[in-house]
Amino acid sequence: MAAEIVNPRSDANTGHEGTDEPFDPAFALHRGGKMAVQATVPIRDKDDLSLAYTPGVAKVCSAIAEQPELVHDYTWKSSVVAVVTDGTAVLGLGDIGPEASLPVMEGKAILFKQFGGVDAVPIALATTDVDEIVDTVVRLAPSFGGVNLEDIAAPRCFEIERRLQERLDIPVFHDDQHGTAVVTLAALKNAARLSGRELGELRGVISGAGAAGVAIAKFLLEAGLGDVAVTDRKGIVSRDREDLTAVKRELAELTNKAGLSGTLEDALAGADLFIGVSGGTVPEPAVASMAPGAFVFAMANPNPEVHPDIAHKYASVVATGRSDYPNQINNVLAFPGIFAGALQVRASKITEGMKIAAADALAAVVGDELAAGYVIPSPFDERVAPAVTAAVAAAARAEGVARR
Repeated sequence: MAAEIVNPRSDANTGHEGTDEPFDPAFALHRGGKMAVQATVPIRDKDDLSLAYTPGVAKVCSAIAEQPELVHDYTWKSSVVAVVTDGTAVLGLGDIGPEASLPVMEGKAILFKQFGGVDAVPIALATTDVDEIVDTVVRLAPSFGGVNLEDIAAPRCFEIERRLQERLDIPVFHDDQHGTAVVTLAALKNAARLSGRELGELRGVISGAGAAGVAIAKFLLEAGLGDVAVTDRKGIVSRDREDLTAVKRELAELTNKAGLSGTLEDALAGADLFIGVSGGTVPEPAVASMAPGAFVFAMANPNPEVHPDIAHKYASVVATGRSDYPNQINNVLAFPGIFAGALQVRASKITEGMKIAAADALAAVVGDELAAGYVIPSPFDERVAPAVTAAVAAAARAEGVARR
């Protein structure tokens, strides 16, 4: 595949150089990258230069040296996030390395700006060592108001996030875990409201025990879900299995109150909710075995674990990760507003309460328009980011992690 990549020195935007392949808009759009640095002050003459740089800048530097908190007022620190990856779990592409991850990281950065008004800088690291990643991010932290960990493979992502949260006094947020969980909870709350049920009445099944699956399970239980079983390639994550990693052993203690064992198909029998974050295909008979009025959130891209046409035969609410079907579970609904709210109040971290507040605010945007095909708003709904931002900021103040 690498041999077929467009030559970046080619001036043509029509397919691959030296071939008759048709115009490819993806390559055309990405040529030269998707973002740039832009000044917020003019430098028109020597007076402007003397204020923006030497000698004027020295006064500001000296003031910050004497009062470090002034860095938030006189630099971009409080409005910028580092988007950090090691390139090991990029979209559905897997471990493609730091350079190949950059188009995705650039995309993440412009989503921060477009949907949350937050500046972001892609940082792709040429290491997969946990110690090196943690130490590198800690050393970079003085330049940023927050850290968004992105596309780092499990289980290392859990330790990296935990250790950074312990060492830094700025928000550290692994979006593949928590952004997905926030949007899933928002959609689930509205699906439950539509069906007249409480979260505590529902039993769910999650296909996938990676970063997203683990985080979703913990978060939904924290929010009041009755029970959830998580499955991996070997079946239901349960206490009686002897092949579990440390992360999955912890998960087994928190989930599967019903004591189920066996396969994904076994877990789905009578379940009220399916959440797919693993890929693969769920057989139609397994979907048919779910409880009446079930919810199917099949979020693998580009191919959902359950095709919507099949899901609609048996489920009352269907969601996917795709933009061409209703009810798209899209992280962009969460992470821009979460960081915007945290940065607005200079939060020292992002708490569970802040994430639940984000989910509640996101669900509330739907309001009286609630319907089976509309349990989660569109990423382009202009009400989303302000609502999430305000809710997260308020929650940070209520939980005592706001510093202004």
